[in-house]
Amino acid sequence: MDSSKSASESRLGDPSHSPRRRIFVYDTTLRDGSQGEGVNFSLRDKILLTKRLIALGFDYIEGGYPASNEKDYQYFQEVRRLDTGRSQICAFGMTRRKNLAVEDDPGIRTLLECHLGLATIVGKASAFHVTRILQTSLEENLSMVSDTIRYLREHGCRVFFDAEHFFDGWKEDPDYTWEVVKTAADAGAEVIVLCDTNGGSLPEEIGDITREVVSRLPVPVGIHCHNDGDLAVANTLAAVDAGAIQVQGTINGIGERCGNADLISVVANLAFKKGDRYEVLSPAAIRQFTDLSRFVYELANLNLRPQQPFVGRSAFAHKGGMHVSGVNRDTRAYEHIDPAWVGNERRILVSELSGRSNIIARIRKYRLQNEAELAEKILAAVVAKEAEGYQFEAADGSFDLLVRRCAGLFQPHFRRLNYHVDIRPDFVEGLKTEATVELEVGGEVEHVVAKGDGPVDALDRAFRKALLKKYPNLAEMNLVDYKVRVINFEAHTAARVRVLIESQDQDEVWGTVGVNENIIEASLLALMESYEYKLCKDEDRMKNGQMSAENRSPETEREDSTGKFVSEGDRVASQT
Repeated sequence: MDSSKSASESRLGDPSHSPRRRIFVYDTTLRDGSQGEGVNFSLRDKILLTKRLIALGFDYIEGGYPASNEKDYQYFQEVRRLDTGRSQICAFGMTRRKNLAVEDDPGIRTLLECHLGLATIVGKASAFHVTRILQTSLEENLSMVSDTIRYLREHGCRVFFDAEHFFDGWKEDPDYTWEVVKTAADAGAEVIVLCDTNGGSLPEEIGDITREVVSRLPVPVGIHCHNDGDLAVANTLAAVDAGAIQVQGTINGIGERCGNADLISVVANLAFKKGDRYEVLSPAAIRQFTDLSRFVYELANLNLRPQQPFVGRSAFAHKGGMHVSGVNRDTRAYEHIDPAWVGNERRILVSELSGRSNIIARIRKYRLQNEAELAEKILAAVVAKEAEGYQFEAADGSFDLLVRRCAGLFQPHFRRLNYHVDIRPDFVEGLKTEATVELEVGGEVEHVVAKGDGPVDALDRAFRKALLKKYPNLAEMNLVDYKVRVINFEAHTAARVRVLIESQDQDEVWGTVGVNENIIEASLLALMESYEYKLCKDEDRMKNGQMSAENRSPETEREDSTGKFVSEGDRVASQT
């Protein structure tokens, strides 16, 4: 067991370790995050994410801006039916309009109609924005802030005040910006949130200014940073070190322009790098961050960022031979934390840059004889394949089959004899695609025809039709992603293409690759690799299950508390 892991995680869950300051996590993915380009959450999406954040114990969840659209208004009517546990849902709104009585402002009335008891009000904290953008007087802006907060408090609604453009305003006219936040605090705001709205401040500026405001304000301070200078996370951490007790941000940092502070990174850094000083979400919640991150990408219909810190697919991926050799000896050599702490996993990549260490690390699970000699053979095969245009970094299924072939363990489950794809225009239905395949399966020849939405889908349907009779478990797998890359683009239309297919079943997701000058042939090569990988892994699982059953002896079995029989070896493994 890694001793650093237990020490770090124990600090997370042990408030008595030191006088740690509680940092409240405020998520605005559903409001500020939805302002990002290409992001649009449906009402159902918003409810689903809310439930997810509640389950993880986020302190505050900003559900939207009810005065701006019917969907957000409806969200607040529905969210009141949820059991929010320790989480609090809040609605976003603005100060009253200029030259309008607060009780007549429709936005303020809408906030009260949400019946949440908590609102976040944004107001101008920059003299430039008040006079040039809002086009009102400095005095009227102060009245707008005070009137709005007092009115909401008088009607039983707690208030957080987002001081928009606070840091830019402070740098231009600190006296007026101070007057704005002091007015908000005097009017009854529970927390004053300092906003780096344009995202252009530096960590040292954020730290110095926040420290001064914390020392002067009678109420707690929060921080809200945008990422236009790629410093939103660093700025947020600087504000916390300077005394801020609330951190605002979004999952994956999605948001307007360059986005917001990524709460994944903010919370992980507070927990693992500053855990002796601050208390944030529980270790159990943080261990679900990778799932949470990918859930939000899927919900927002955005591509995952492989290099995203902590939760990206490449965050703990090792490719260089020296790096892999070091990680094999001690994971701390090239990893700043254990990936499991955030629900991620370590990946060893294989390419022409790999050394024997990478190969040995990847093939160790097969428990093969003469690992070193086999590693050399596999490495030579990888280099030769990559010279043809193959890449195995995202094609773990194809790499598995390559290892089996080099070790002499691969027996093909079928043999392709012939295939043909016919694409014909139809003036009513558009293009019609039909695939004909001839396979040898279990000593018999299968000749089948299938229609599909395009050549790859037609081939997939035809192959399954031919294979399912003997291998019904192929019905469990399906294609989830398909990517094409031109390799030698200088050859123009005769260029070679690489097709990467991602497939999944109920147990895992795997990638397979095919390369050819013909895109249909490259796609078929990747498809056939995917079928073979599925069949091989299912056979391995069946064999391992039979071996486990045969090797289990009555003397080494004990009944556990659930009535299941557990071997002593399994018991020891579960305890470590």
